[in-house]
Amino acid sequence: MRESPITGPARPILTIAGVQRRFNARSGEVVAALDNINLEIAAGEFVAFVGISGCGKTTLLKIVGGLMSPTQGEVIYKGERVTGPIKDLGIVFQKPVLLEWRTVLRNITLQMSMRDLGSATEQRRLAEDLLDRVGLAGYGDRYPWELSGGQQQRVSLCRALVHNPGLLLMDEPFGALDALTREQLQRDLERMWLAQKPTVLFVTHDVGEAVCLADRVVVLAGKPGTVVANIRIGVGRPRGADLLNNPQLQAYAKQVRSVLLPQEAKAGAVLTMTAS
Repeated sequence: MRESPITGPARPILTIAGVQRRFNARSGEVVAALDNINLEIAAGEFVAFVGISGCGKTTLLKIVGGLMSPTQGEVIYKGERVTGPIKDLGIVFQKPVLLEWRTVLRNITLQMSMRDLGSATEQRRLAEDLLDRVGLAGYGDRYPWELSGGQQQRVSLCRALVHNPGLLLMDEPFGALDALTREQLQRDLERMWLAQKPTVLFVTHDVGEAVCLADRVVVLAGKPGTVVANIRIGVGRPRGADLLNNPQLQAYAKQVRSVLLPQEAKAGAVLTMTAS
């Protein structure tokens, strides 16, 4: 298949300006999660966030989606300050979080029904089309407990995309899956993203996954988390999950790891000092 050309950054649809986040712990201590995060993200851009555990990646996603307020700073989406949950939003969690008493189709169409988007026939058509695109044609009348973990996560991806959101937040969606299922879902996601082109913020601990999927990899580090690297992946699409056979992707993965490894070493040193 012919690769699409590499294009430069467009006008930002999402601006994260001076975002900080602090929590009050039960002990009364103030815990800093994020510090001075500044990013501009273009419409239709796929941005992956990587970093050691505890550096605030998930917290940042929640703030961007309007599910949590920053202690300081602001998020601007489509020219408006985010002060509550964004309506134009899809979310894929670490776990599928499907309703066990609803069929696959009714799980996917739930938010369309709640938003009163289209007739029941149109909702079913859209849901079935998405299921077909992730290899689950004919599964609409099954229940979540009849599916494997990978199949359930495919359903959750369909649910997040069925209303054609402008912004898609993904929090380690493939982390609990086996390697083969994970690679297939990476391919499915890239294909669906290319078809709909939502702006995607994708949290992962897997460097290979980040460089295969993203237009840009943002590395967060520290406690509180800060941006320590912002790496644009200059490789055309489609890429699939073919890291092992693509020297360019391997070079980008090495670049990301060169930033991450010192951060992991620092974290390990802190843990050792704390334990001693």
